[in-house]
Amino acid sequence: MKAIIPAAGLGTRFLPATRCMPKELLPVLDKPILQYVVEEALEPAGVDGVVIVNSREKPQIEQYFSVDEEFESMLRERGKGEAADLVHEASTLPVSFVYQDNPRGLGHAVHCAADKIDGEPFFVLLGDYFVPDKQMCVRMAQVSREHNGASVIAVAPVPADQVSRYGIIAGQCVGHLEGAQAGEEDEGAVWKVTGLVEKPKPEDAPSHLFIVGRYLLSPRIMELLATQAPGAGNEIQLTDSMQRLLAEEEMYALVVDPAEGCDTGTPAAWAATNARMAIKNPQTAEAFREALGDVTLG
Repeated sequence: MKAIIPAAGLGTRFLPATRCMPKELLPVLDKPILQYVVEEALEPAGVDGVVIVNSREKPQIEQYFSVDEEFESMLRERGKGEAADLVHEASTLPVSFVYQDNPRGLGHAVHCAADKIDGEPFFVLLGDYFVPDKQMCVRMAQVSREHNGASVIAVAPVPADQVSRYGIIAGQCVGHLEGAQAGEEDEGAVWKVTGLVEKPKPEDAPSHLFIVGRYLLSPRIMELLATQAPGAGNEIQLTDSMQRLLAEEEMYALVVDPAEGCDTGTPAAWAATNARMAIKNPQTAEAFREALGDVTLG
């Protein structure tokens, strides 16, 4: 079973930094964003590889996950064996690459990896959001197993006056994970999805649950993407093919707490994620607070 991570975007929100450095390799503390996402993708049982959908304009990503024996040897010769081990660790991750030469939306990016999934279900993880404890996809896989291998998406509640910014699911709550609260839109609730509505008006929204950026999808979606007509923005939209999938197969949604993950999609969010991770890490918390000096964090 594979996990797909689209990583071919230009990272325009981070210009000029991304003129020479892929957004996905920006560090959170001492590790690139993308490595956090790869490690999260490998956490569910049965996932044996990650397919990164890259751009040929970003060879640095492939280089990062490649073995560099000369550099590792140099570090060890200088007594930096621990650093060499960290560098080597990234090169041992089971990562492969495909290329999106003509970016045409998320659906198009996912379909670029069609030949890699071997006719099996697969995860899709958006690369500007990662979950430090790596358990979100694990719980999604649990929901899938409990519903005969159905597709599962992660969703989270959003205030009613903000639903017009997101893709919102339609459906009904059909249960909860063990130990979860009883509310229909509380973390751990499981919904059977009947529709996907893009940016509805508040009065027309079928729920207050939006797609977070984690998907566990049936292999049938790749066949649908192959014939998917362009949608919003004249791009191949993954949600359009998911809507077609609903006519053939069941789909479920797991309600998650969006704060469980770390957003790195904008410079402000990336900076906040670094601060959040620094405070939570016992090895950096004290030094981080000292470096802030008189600055206080709300």
